[in-house]
Amino acid sequence: MTAAHFWITLLKAVLVALALLTTFAYMTLVERRLLARMQIRRGPNRVGPLGLLQPLADAIKSVFKEDVLATNRDRVVFFLAPLISITTALTVFGAIPAGRPGGFFGANPWVFNLDIGVIFILAFTSLGVYGIFLAGWASGSKYSLLGGLRSSAQVISYELGQGLSILGLLILVGSANLRSIVHWQYHHGWLIAFQLIGFACFLISSFAETNRTPFDLPEAEQELVAGYLTEYSSLKWALFQMSEYVNMITASALISTLFLGGYRGPAFLDAVVPGISGWPYLWLLLKIALFLFLFIWVRATFPRLRYDQLMRFGWKVLFPVALLNALLTAAFVGLLPGLSPWILGLVSLLILIALLALGDRLLAGNRKLARGSAGD
Repeated sequence: MTAAHFWITLLKAVLVALALLTTFAYMTLVERRLLARMQIRRGPNRVGPLGLLQPLADAIKSVFKEDVLATNRDRVVFFLAPLISITTALTVFGAIPAGRPGGFFGANPWVFNLDIGVIFILAFTSLGVYGIFLAGWASGSKYSLLGGLRSSAQVISYELGQGLSILGLLILVGSANLRSIVHWQYHHGWLIAFQLIGFACFLISSFAETNRTPFDLPEAEQELVAGYLTEYSSLKWALFQMSEYVNMITASALISTLFLGGYRGPAFLDAVVPGISGWPYLWLLLKIALFLFLFIWVRATFPRLRYDQLMRFGWKVLFPVALLNALLTAAFVGLLPGLSPWILGLVSLLILIALLALGDRLLAGNRKLARGSAGD
């Protein structure tokens, strides 16, 4: 690596980190305003025009708030835990491609490009749970420890389903390089059309991996007094909140890259405006915004699951369905290599509809049984 290449890579890493931190700050405002609208409220609107300076006010409050330290804490680990969480969250986004080579400072519009990009992201995001678990253990509080244990069990359970959900995608494309996956989708169509079951499993797993509703059991305020965050305050608490939102942004970018064509727009638009499908940043930002809105919409709509429901769904529903999708794709590629992948997409759609109908019937039976038990 030459000195110029090193400094360009470092500059891109700093710019990506600053962009993520700025997006995190205003995502808190956007989420509060959207939730308020969905609940027929106004939301924060006093600080600055239209409340646009609310993130700045929150940052000032977090920095200057009293830093309360737990008596029974492990001093080193207590300080190290939030740094682990935010470091892993910021690092992963550097592997997401944002455009074709040659557009950004004459270099590649991403921080680093790996042939095993998908595997790297899955491996590195799993390290984030160490920050949460260590925070719970080092706080010296039973509520914090329970929150850390919940998070560890949840992440391990849903990581298996998440990994299997994209195994079919990797078999179909034949590469774990994110640029190759985007290039394949530009020529053959978005992978959501061929891997609908995998997309559904990966999306649900992303909610669980980012500790978002309805899977926010590790920090369930009503049950665990904020869980692993109980003993944290001031800037260290803000770092954990920052890592959660950055992980949500990264999950949105990864879903967009794997299933919705990434930084490339629909190919048919090139016939209208030549080259518009290859405009860097534009398409990826639009897709990320779409999934961020979905994260907020789900939070305003669904209640939190019970912990037994969360674990049962991960092991008895998500894991078998993701495995079924991987086996189906492997059989299609291995036994019917000459057929169009659209046939695989049609079969996946039919299977997903059948699974949803079966699940609805099982839920209806459980509700009827519960009403009968209540009547007795």
